[in-house]
Amino acid sequence: MHYYQFNIGDYSSHTRHLSLIEDAIYRRLLDIYYLHERPLNSGLTSVARQINAREYEPEVKNILEEFFELTDEGWIHSRADKEIAQYRAKIEQASRAGRASAERRFNGRSTTEGTDVQPTINHKPLTIKHKPITSKDTAALLPDCVSETDWQSFVAHRKAMRKPMTEQAKQLALKKLVDLNKNGYSPKLVIEQSIERGWAGLFEVTAQRQTVKNNLATSNQAAVMQWLEEQNHG
Repeated sequence: MHYYQFNIGDYSSHTRHLSLIEDAIYRRLLDIYYLHERPLNSGLTSVARQINAREYEPEVKNILEEFFELTDEGWIHSRADKEIAQYRAKIEQASRAGRASAERRFNGRSTTEGTDVQPTINHKPLTIKHKPITSKDTAALLPDCVSETDWQSFVAHRKAMRKPMTEQAKQLALKKLVDLNKNGYSPKLVIEQSIERGWAGLFEVTAQRQTVKNNLATSNQAAVMQWLEEQNHG
């Protein structure tokens, strides 16, 4: 998570007794916890090093013991875990809604294309008016490298973040995906990365994710070559 709600009154009522150093330590620990969405390391020295508070290990220990709980997985914060779970559920719900919407559109379009009824053709002069692109037109203008399912998932993701895109923003986002695709970054991986990390924008895929994609592509290519060789010798 790159953002989280901060209730000043609630925080103040629970931390008024802390010193300035302890307060700063607690805030930094919360930031790291929400950012990485996982328990803090169980080692006190490691935790202090993460927040650049090596010389304040006693204060770090006091904060951990007062506001966190030590488990086999490390130091956990129950309230933060609850908010992280709600955030993930909201993102997943938005992603499912986006995929379902894309599938309904696709199925509806397939039904229309499969009908035998031919339209009535009236030979009349055509007047072409350039109208602004609307949300209904966006799906029809998707570039070949961007699937409608992935695009609708990203649109739903932005709505879930309460940052819905204007039509101009959608066109700019599609242009960004095309540019990233030209530079070797799969639009599908770019979109999945933004959804998983809670980003509103679209960015180059991290080296780790890109490596997994390349490894899969290499593996598939090797399998195809092996099959062709077996067919030739058969």
